Amino acid sequence: MSTPAQAVACEVGTSKAAARIRTAAIEVFAAKGYGASTTREIAASLDLSPGAVYPHYKTKESLLFAISLEGHNAALATVMHADQPIAPPALRLAATVTAYVKWHADNHALARVVQHELRSLSHEHFNAIADIRRTTSRVFTRIIEAGDASGDFQTIDVEAATLAITSLGVDVSRWFPSNTYSEPDIIATRYVELALRMVGAND
Repeated sequence: MSTPAQAVACEVGTSKAAARIRTAAIEVFAAKGYGASTTREIAASLDLSPGAVYPHYKTKESLLFAISLEGHNAALATVMHADQPIAPPALRLAATVTAYVKWHADNHALARVVQHELRSLSHEHFNAIADIRRTTSRVFTRIIEAGDASGDFQTIDVEAATLAITSLGVDVSRWFPSNTYSEPDIIATRYVELALRMVGAND
């Protein structure tokens, strides 16, 4: 019986060839959109025959799921690593928002695919990704709740604040970089300021 980690590795694909295919697919999906892309184009970008993709990913949707699984798990790991539960709530929120925003900026092509092509996943695969997304959101929710409990925050609506903060982070992948913001650190700093205002953080 496989462990959850082994199951994830199986879905994503651990070989160098599978990793190359995912990298190429990210670029194609990000540039053209999932619906307008084909596995033939992905294979051609690697100078491979169309049939070379199928031993690793039987369908285009299974390839999208592998990319989505890898990307969402990476974003979750980044946020969880940034959170320091013993720190004051404002510092926790600043650290996690910074990590989340910078991840979407640094990995904007990957993030654009995994965050904006969810509708193209099968029902089963969508539910698997939705679970990871909920786990990521709960990290922010717990921090906001801790801040409200300690009196450091005065949040009007915890659920709405979580949704707003995570949505801001996700949306970075849609437009980054821009003429105004091309440095991940700068946009992360601005978003931290906005997030702290959303939860009514004490000065």
